[in-house]
Amino acid sequence: MTEQPPTPRPTSERHVPVLLDRCISLLEPGILAGIEARGIAVVIDATLGMGGHSEALLTRYPQLHLVGLDRDTQALALAGARLERFGERFHPVHTVYDKIALALETAGFDYADGVLFDLGVSSFQLDERDRGFAYSYDAPLDMRMDSTTGPTAADVVNNYSLDELTQVLRTWGEERHARRIAVAIVERRDVTPFATTGELAQLIIEAYPRGTSGGHPAKRTFQALRVEVNDELRVLERAIPAAMDAVPVGGRVVAMSYQSLEDRIVKRFFADGAKSTAPPGLPVEPEETKARFKVISKGTERPTEAEIEENSRAASARLRAVERLRLPVGTGSTKGKK
Repeated sequence: MTEQPPTPRPTSERHVPVLLDRCISLLEPGILAGIEARGIAVVIDATLGMGGHSEALLTRYPQLHLVGLDRDTQALALAGARLERFGERFHPVHTVYDKIALALETAGFDYADGVLFDLGVSSFQLDERDRGFAYSYDAPLDMRMDSTTGPTAADVVNNYSLDELTQVLRTWGEERHARRIAVAIVERRDVTPFATTGELAQLIIEAYPRGTSGGHPAKRTFQALRVEVNDELRVLERAIPAAMDAVPVGGRVVAMSYQSLEDRIVKRFFADGAKSTAPPGLPVEPEETKARFKVISKGTERPTEAEIEENSRAASARLRAVERLRLPVGTGSTKGKK
């Protein structure tokens, strides 16, 4: 008798949202201000995933409309089924998270009272073995968040030059042994091209210096390849300012990152927005040079031990948030739904 595959668990059981209560508490003032001013509020979940944060927000605030972005069509389908009961209050958009202005226009809005980012690879993508994100499973070497388009990790590994591979591993993975691993990859692919995650992970284990600490030897290489395949950090460089531009006075942007490169980008844009641009020594600061945002998170916020125990993937999460203080001088107030 053929063994049947296990029945997939409901989406709500497969995903534990990271820092859920804290994310909601940070977004809440902007949501309530929007409801008071316009009768509704709008939040963008820029990295929808399986919809855990979105479900909680839509449940708590009946006047909330949520625009959910994801480049992963499978994730959109799962989240769509999970959030179907909210009807026209949920607006799914298949796009990359730097296309915030376009997503708002598609959903029929010209503002967002809050924007939430939960960056990096999702639990769904890690758990789907055939997506090739995890070095612990032998699967096709893919790693695309949008599996309908673009080059795969196999394309990168098999076609980049030695110098290009070294740069990817060193820059996106912060891998100390980038050159050594790249040399081993090039030597191996000249004999047999890479096709699976297992082949690549085993080669990295063999190439890595013995006795090196810091977790699985393939961890940083797999991170680097995923970032390269999905252009994640360049997208993030565009996405954070787009999110900050989308919120009105009192609106908030909340971002969770899981590796230092992401967190540095978020921190830089948030810090720049919270700075005055006035020259030193002015007796009165002009309105146009005052800080546009204020940082409202308490430094870099981290999950509690209880949260990590419930969801081990939350352990590396770093949370930051800002609130808009003023619009650019000369612009009108942000409008509501078109």
